[in-house]
Amino acid sequence: MRIVLIGAGGQLGTALMDRLSGEIVAPSRHDLDLTDAQKIHSALAAARPDLIINAAAYNFVDRAEDEPERAFAVNALGVGVLARSCGGLDDPLVHVSSDYVFGLDDGRSGPYSEADAPAPTGAYALGKLAGEGFVRAYCPKHFVLRTCGLYGRAKSPGKGNFVETMLRLGRERGAVSVVDDQLCTPTSAADLAAAIVELVPTGQFGLYHATNAGSSTWYGFASEIFRRAGMKVSVSRISTAQFGARARRPAYSVLDCSKLARAIRRPMRSWQEALGEYVETRMIEDGR
Repeated sequence: MRIVLIGAGGQLGTALMDRLSGEIVAPSRHDLDLTDAQKIHSALAAARPDLIINAAAYNFVDRAEDEPERAFAVNALGVGVLARSCGGLDDPLVHVSSDYVFGLDDGRSGPYSEADAPAPTGAYALGKLAGEGFVRAYCPKHFVLRTCGLYGRAKSPGKGNFVETMLRLGRERGAVSVVDDQLCTPTSAADLAAAIVELVPTGQFGLYHATNAGSSTWYGFASEIFRRAGMKVSVSRISTAQFGARARRPAYSVLDCSKLARAIRRPMRSWQEALGEYVETRMIEDGR
């Protein structure tokens, strides 16, 4: 199988490179830019793939509020062109979306299923919802996976992830303040990649929610990071309003992943177990 993997240098792309089998074509941004329709068409025509995986995105949530056109060009319009190309080639497309497509229901207390109506609140979230809509409309053979709180190793430099940020701030400051009124599910890029690799051969196309199991606030996530790392760091609770982010975040965005579990015949493991493995590996790599 020949697979085109877009965004191979990012966190999810790096994890996928470790797990995919077959011939992997990993175009650079110069060769396949989601804001350049001609490059999308040319790259896919030249590669003649059996499967396309889009692990690339504009994911600067706050910056998107100041440059919404750029965010929409990558997360929506470019994805639309990609979906049309894949549909025309009759090739399956895996596209990764976000829990941020939900966000207006501040009183929510139960996990969202794929059947629940989205309600995005900012430029980033609007673009992600539009992108997944284009994929579902233009490419019949699609897997759209919404995930949440993604973290993992990345071969190319980027925006980093919450785990690495907490470990760095914990070492530098010994104390952090973290939001405690947003409930979500931290998700390992390695675990998401494994689920994608298992899902594709099923041929069960459609929309899926894909996160590790359980839920936590960002405060709870940070506390568990330091516990797993054996670091004594003072973690203080703050509110979303106190943090003062540019873009609005969902107060509750836990996803029901039972559809995915049925498709791959297993549930995703708990976010705590996945985090423990990641932190342990990072400690070994750093010689600590």
